[in-house]
Amino acid sequence: MIHHKRFGFRISTLTLACLVAMPGIAMADEAREQALEQRINDLEKQLQSLAAEIRAQREAPPPAAPALPAGKLPIQLTTLTPGSPAGTTVKIGGFIKADFMATKAHDGQLADAASGRILYVPGQTPVGGSSSDVDYDAHAKFSRFNIGIDNVSDSGDKAGAFLEMDFFGNALGNQTSTNTYGVTVRHAYAYWNNWLAGQTWSNFMDTSALPDSVDFIGPTDGVVFVRQAQVRYTTGGFSASLENPETTVIPNGGGGATASDRGAVPDLTLRYGWKGSWGTFGIGALFRSLDIDRAATSSAPAISDSEGAFAFTVGGKWVLGSNDDLRYQVTAGDGMSRYIGLGVTGDAALSADGNLDAIGGFAGYLAWRHVFSSQLRMNLIYARSQYDNPIDLTGTAVNESVQSFRANIFYSPIPKLDVGIELMRAKRELESGVDGSLTRLQFTTKYSF
Repeated sequence: MIHHKRFGFRISTLTLACLVAMPGIAMADEAREQALEQRINDLEKQLQSLAAEIRAQREAPPPAAPALPAGKLPIQLTTLTPGSPAGTTVKIGGFIKADFMATKAHDGQLADAASGRILYVPGQTPVGGSSSDVDYDAHAKFSRFNIGIDNVSDSGDKAGAFLEMDFFGNALGNQTSTNTYGVTVRHAYAYWNNWLAGQTWSNFMDTSALPDSVDFIGPTDGVVFVRQAQVRYTTGGFSASLENPETTVIPNGGGGATASDRGAVPDLTLRYGWKGSWGTFGIGALFRSLDIDRAATSSAPAISDSEGAFAFTVGGKWVLGSNDDLRYQVTAGDGMSRYIGLGVTGDAALSADGNLDAIGGFAGYLAWRHVFSSQLRMNLIYARSQYDNPIDLTGTAVNESVQSFRANIFYSPIPKLDVGIELMRAKRELESGVDGSLTRLQFTTKYSF
């Protein structure tokens, strides 16, 4: 009996312990349930907020489409973003230019394939012959396309590149059917802060003083006009460059100038320019080493010589008022012919014993521009260059002078569109006194973009 009482006591004790613990267990379960319920409520609120945002986005009106221009729709309406660093801008430009011209040579005839048929080349004006009939030519070779890339870094460094092409290359077709022409590189350079490297206008050239003309160049007879590879440094109004050297040489006894791509010294140019509301003004200097180095042949001995040359130029634009300005340039020196007028004569003449003699000369132009209105303007341009050829070396059948006068008028019915007409009269004279003249009426249309 004693054992039974002990067992019953143990059961009673266990039961009592369970009864005492049950309220605590129940309270713990209830706390967990409340926490879980709170988390569920929080998730429901987040889902409701997200759903509200989605509904708002769906119900919002779509963004307005970009305004479409009148007429034919452009190919691209959205901005293209290149894979370039921040601070990079890309600009695309150029123009479509068509030229139509009637040319009369009064003392000979321009050859069918002559460059002088599509632009004015002073050294190609026929001399000493009979008057020819009027020749008509039309082309779009001087249309061009360019792309410029500019970047400004977080540190303030500036860098970029520029590439421009036109279609004044060798003919890939002919005027009989396709009128196809090759692409030519005009400019291809990169720059970093004050430094530039690549092909562009010579630093000896003052592009700010070029006048408006229907012809590709205009005052060709007297203007510095060269594009070539170079390394240039610019700070403020000062710039200096080392440029690709090339020497044109007239053979002993006369004949056409030939190019000599010899020499280890690049052409050095220095320039300083000023500009203001009054216009622009610049001075430039050119230092050259004229070189020739030819191996002996069965009919001629070896030739090797070099000659120093120097030239200077001044020019600019003088603003005469709100509607008028004068543009001008004067250049003089020795061995500068390659830089003037598309090479009117040689840089140097060759003596019988193989020595170079630099040819001196001067060149210049003056242009008056008058603006009648925002749509109408005119230009009068006179240009000339003259050379002191050593005729004991060159003979008298070389160019002594070239000159031209032109008058033009441009009409711009809308921005970026120019329609122009120009009348030109040109003359070329040899050292012998034989001369010839050329008359050209030229019409052009140009749309820039």
